[in-house]
Amino acid sequence: MVEDNAVMESDFKKNAFTGKTVGFIGAGNMAEALIKGLIGSGTVGAGQILASDKTPTRLLHMAEVYEVTIFNNNSEVVKNSDIVILAVKPGDMDGILRECALDLAHTELLISIAAGVTTGKILDAVSEGGRGVLPPLVRAMPNTPALIGEGIVGIVPAANAGAVEMELSEKLFSTVGGVVKLSDEGLLNAVTGLSGSGPAYVFLFMEALMDAGVKAGIDPEKSRELSLRTTLGAAALALKSGTELSALREMVSSPGGTTIEGLKVLEKGGFYDILVDAVLAATKRSEELSTQ
Repeated sequence: MVEDNAVMESDFKKNAFTGKTVGFIGAGNMAEALIKGLIGSGTVGAGQILASDKTPTRLLHMAEVYEVTIFNNNSEVVKNSDIVILAVKPGDMDGILRECALDLAHTELLISIAAGVTTGKILDAVSEGGRGVLPPLVRAMPNTPALIGEGIVGIVPAANAGAVEMELSEKLFSTVGGVVKLSDEGLLNAVTGLSGSGPAYVFLFMEALMDAGVKAGIDPEKSRELSLRTTLGAAALALKSGTELSALREMVSSPGGTTIEGLKVLEKGGFYDILVDAVLAATKRSEELSTQ
């Protein structure tokens, strides 16, 4: 029964994109992750994907590895795409939107993965570029684990997008990991601070574990593997068990044992509060960028 459901879900995703072309403005790492996910899952074929980028070597890479159609002109991608994904740097967004605004006439869905650029700014730029009827817009915040299909993506609709556009966006981003649907765009700043920036906090944590192992006498390579596998295993256990994180922590923390001693040091150093403050600081910075 589980297998049947999995097949039905896979077919559902494919049917949602049947006959649709997906165009990427920008062919950087995150765009590549999405293209790889779409093709690898069978959701969209390589022949349905178009891409443009200002760097010729990136375009050649995408054509050679994924066999997608490439253009050195953004307008050509927009003109020939049903779904357009804006995967460019925030500073380039305004100019690109004004350049391509009139070419969005047949766009069924516009998706932005640019950090800090609000849906209001995007739609304003399209309008100022001469486009009268604005395409439905969804804004998304993916994170770097999407590069290996293990990402988490927050998505939120603009005022002109509805359930259909959100469902289509969810199917698209589910090819690179999990998807969290939001109704308040302001929460994308918190998503940025938590899951967008979060991998960096986890990498720092793993570095510290590895260095501590080396200081305790473990070979660097073995200490690295222990650090990474410990982090991966703990996250997998939390996801699969569904148990509260505090309960999982207590499972490892036997009274009078080794873990308790380590946790005492973390508590004394303010480890918990420092992580909370880090997320809030990144969230605040995201809020500042979105108002510039």
